[in-house]
Amino acid sequence: MINAAGIVKLFASRNSLDPPSFGKSGSTTERTPLLGARNIEKVFFIPQRWVMAIMGFLAVANAYTMRVCLNIAITQMVRRHAESREYEEGSCPGEAHDMASEAAEVTGFDWDEETQGIILSSFYYGYIVTHLPGGMLAERFGGKYSLGFGVLSTAVFTLFTPWAVSAGGATGLIILRVLEGLGEGTTFPALNAMLARWAPVSERGRMGSLVFGGSQIGNIAGTYLSGLVIKETGEWECVFYLFGAIGILWFILWALLCYNDPESHPFISDKEKKYLEEALGRHHSSQPSAIPWKPIFMSVPLWALVCAQIGHDYGYFTMVTDLPKYMTGVLKFDIHRTGTLAALPYAVMWISSIVFGWICDKMVKRNWLTVTNARKTFTTIASVGPGICMIFASYSGCNTEAVVILFTASMGLMGAFYPGMKVNALDLSCNYAGTIMAIVNGIGAITGIIAPYLVGLLTPDSTLVQWRLVFWIALAVFIVTNLVFVAWASGDEQWWNNTAQDPKKQQEVEANTNQTVTAEVKL
Repeated sequence: MINAAGIVKLFASRNSLDPPSFGKSGSTTERTPLLGARNIEKVFFIPQRWVMAIMGFLAVANAYTMRVCLNIAITQMVRRHAESREYEEGSCPGEAHDMASEAAEVTGFDWDEETQGIILSSFYYGYIVTHLPGGMLAERFGGKYSLGFGVLSTAVFTLFTPWAVSAGGATGLIILRVLEGLGEGTTFPALNAMLARWAPVSERGRMGSLVFGGSQIGNIAGTYLSGLVIKETGEWECVFYLFGAIGILWFILWALLCYNDPESHPFISDKEKKYLEEALGRHHSSQPSAIPWKPIFMSVPLWALVCAQIGHDYGYFTMVTDLPKYMTGVLKFDIHRTGTLAALPYAVMWISSIVFGWICDKMVKRNWLTVTNARKTFTTIASVGPGICMIFASYSGCNTEAVVILFTASMGLMGAFYPGMKVNALDLSCNYAGTIMAIVNGIGAITGIIAPYLVGLLTPDSTLVQWRLVFWIALAVFIVTNLVFVAWASGDEQWWNNTAQDPKKQQEVEANTNQTVTAEVKL
């Protein structure tokens, strides 16, 4: 990573002390430090836009580990009552079914399925509140600290989780999860605002897939490591200490390495800065005007995107929040096996999101698909495919290998969402990308409240028959929302990105101006 020859030349060129230079006012100008910003740029070979993307990827990964670790931990926090039946239709035999821990019955919390659903959904009550403020702050002041402090606060609250549970039980945990959601709600709006300033159109699919694909790594780490840590230590509290500490470490690196935009970056290379100015300059205004609220909320492509986000989030939250419960409650896996197998679908989804992103960029770059058709195509793949796989999995009964394969295929196909509708907000508006993502992701996140609670109501006994209804509802939501997106979505920049004026009025003004100029020429 370090260019040794460049550093030698640097010191050689500084052997003699140059006299201070004077400006017109006679005051001395500040001397460039020995290892100044222009020299540091020679030390790093990774383009700074990709440094930002990698750190953004880690931000999302950390956010998701802290979000989903409870999904695994809660299976060990609650009491597991011994079943009165050995086996009947709709229930699978297994180790967890046959062996109920006496310690768990004594020390676990007596939370029924409905209470667990409320606990798992409480995060999203806070999450949806800070989306819009987070997006507006990111556009106004930059996304660096809007994102950074959001993740930091979530990390601190995660560390306090065991204390909150012991002091306040379910109520204390619900309150703390709401606070975690408040901190994490800024994540995607702030990242979208930063991507609008760092991601060229030709690289947007790949960068978007990398950054947003961090959610899959977070799910993998959150589910696998949670199961492993609980198995090795026997203490669910250790999960929250681990991921809270990692979140704080990420914030320190983020604060040191990343900046709001190329203009404020102290050691970006001149070549990369010029490239980004040329690639983004004609689309992006460094100081956007007041947010054109009315045109935004009247935009048909925006509401098509909202519908797609609702479909994605409902299916995604159903899987993320409740897949561990399905594996322990229906398939009767032990905690380590649940953590491992629940992580597998997210690993495949992460890989597929990068592959789909690369394919999408290639198709757009070679003009095989327009941006609009590319977004619609990949969103359709990510909607219909996962829904069908969920249904097949629910009808595979207790064939655990088939169920795991189908759930994995479902999440793998869901990776196409990232080069599809996930980056569509950047297509519609670069200048207001944070606000657009806040609106879209905030409304979609409401399904994070609905899905876990609805699953808790529909699966009081956690049988196969009850879970089939859950997956049929997910398929219906996928199909309906995707049809809306295909009908009215757009990959074109919207007129209100650069002006709050109606385009018809703008054309009238231009026509009047041309007539005036013509009259003056004749005179």
